[in-house]
Formats: sequence, structure tokens, C-alpha cells
Amino acid sequence: MNRERALELIYESLDVVNQQLPAAARLARDPATVIVGAGGSLDSLGIVNFVLALEEKAGDALGRSIQLLKPEWIIADEAPVTIGSLATHLTTLAVS
Repeated sequence: MNRERALELIYESLDVVNQQLPAAARLARDPATVIVGAGGSLDSLGIVNFVLALEEKAGDALGRSIQLLKPEWIIADEAPVTIGSLATHLTTLAVS
């Protein structure tokens, strides 16, 4: 899977989550948008919904199940997870 396809799947998943959020809280379709960490606007349920949607879409695209969240992403001191960093992670999972 290339980066463009990864971003497409992420944006599709983001659209699912954005439908559940008030207009003012919706996330932008931008690689710099923070999903997890400082500056992120999703609560824990929003993060879970986003990750589940993306795991399903990415799993369908790859023909196998995948797990996206890394334990270190939950640690507050780590750099935030952005759409761009998640796309990079997804392309890495696609080749492993």
C-alpha cells in the first residue's frame, strides 16, 4: 500500500468519525491533524471509533487483519500521532 492509498483510507475513516461530532469539533483532512496526543481533539471514544474504522478499512484493503495502535502512543510524553505519521505507520504495516 502506498502513502496515497493509506491517506485515502485514513480520510474515509475520519469521515466516519466526523459524522458523529459537532461541526466545530470535526477534524480536518490534513496530514498535520493530530489524532492522538497533545493538540488532539478526539476523546477516548472518538479515538477508538476512528481506529476501529481504519483497522477495518485497512484490513479489507490488505486482505488481513491489522492492529494500528502502538502502546507508546498512549503515553502522554510521546509526540502526537498525526494523520501523516499514521499514514507512514500504515504503509509500514502493509509491507510487514
